[in-house]
Amino acid sequence: MSSVPDLSLAQDIFVLRTPTLPPALQEESQKRLITAIESGNEAPLYYYLHTSLDLTQIPWDEEKYKAMVAKNSEHLQALEKTIAEAEEAGGEMEVAEGWVKVGEFWAGVGDKEKATFTLRKAYDLTPGLGSKIDILFTIIRVGMFFDDKSAVGREIENVKVLIDRGGDWDRRNRLKTYDGLYSLSIRKFSEAADLLLDSLSTFTSTELCTYEEVVQYAMLAAGVALGRVPLKTKVIDSPEVLSLLSTTPSIEPLATMTNSLYLCDYASFFKALVEVDESHLKVNRYLAPHAKYYVKEMRRKGYSQLLESYRALSLKSMAEAFGVSVEFLDNDLSKFIPQKKINCVIDRVNGIIETNRPDNKNAQYQLFIKQGDLLLTRLQKYGTAVRMSGSERVA
Repeated sequence: MSSVPDLSLAQDIFVLRTPTLPPALQEESQKRLITAIESGNEAPLYYYLHTSLDLTQIPWDEEKYKAMVAKNSEHLQALEKTIAEAEEAGGEMEVAEGWVKVGEFWAGVGDKEKATFTLRKAYDLTPGLGSKIDILFTIIRVGMFFDDKSAVGREIENVKVLIDRGGDWDRRNRLKTYDGLYSLSIRKFSEAADLLLDSLSTFTSTELCTYEEVVQYAMLAAGVALGRVPLKTKVIDSPEVLSLLSTTPSIEPLATMTNSLYLCDYASFFKALVEVDESHLKVNRYLAPHAKYYVKEMRRKGYSQLLESYRALSLKSMAEAFGVSVEFLDNDLSKFIPQKKINCVIDRVNGIIETNRPDNKNAQYQLFIKQGDLLLTRLQKYGTAVRMSGSERVA
């Protein structure tokens, strides 16, 4: 499987476009990006960063740009010569493979339009189902590199159609990671959790991210999406997660967040959530747009979990459980209660939180009665129709 474009460079671009991130992090990204552009002669990406993004951290050098363009032209001519020779020899497969290489070349140097156009041409010329899927995967990565979510979503659906026609085991598993990462980027945490957790034991999509990264993405999605019991079985006790705890320090705050939530250690949970926000959410290009939402949802989840055990609870004791002030807790709960995100009311005079959980048994009973009435009505109509039919036959 091709590894172009290099998606780690898209992360570096995100870092340089986010001035609130630490200077040391920006300096590292700047060095990596300049090195990659120069070593790979990525003239189109260099031009894109200068003209479209106005990325001042990557200084413009006209002579350097012209030299990279010249080297790109030489390489492209060699690829086109190979295609021409294949066409003369009548090798349809070789021609298709030649256009795939041209498309991958444009993807590698950062030209979105030419890469997409050429890869679609290669797709049309390619007879094999597996090869077609691989081409679409490359087009998806181009979309991911340039944060074109609509294109990514569209091509993932196209891959699903081909997979249903007979995609092999490896490509089915790769699709889970692609779809999971896409779902994460558009805030579909529940879908992302299911897909990414399911992909861990068979992960091979290193062209997207590292294994350590996909485990962390799965943990993040599961943290907000899963209930307490599945969080324990699918994340906390996961062999894939446990195997990385001692070797991957970046997983520690995620593990602390999920463990403390499961163990109802809410003060530790809140501290870990702050660390996760700083170390994983704000610094990641897929997650940064959803950082505030994620943190808010996790706070709501913690509040709801504690309140499930009580009919009434003092504001003071709940604030102490989460390690926050009464004023903060009062203000924060007030954001969720009007939207019915948390089923409780606050008695500010007495400093009490009273839960008003829905009566599930009563709701189920009312639904049963409603469905029973509908069934009786349908039976009556059916009986009437049968009697009328019988009368017509007698007549």
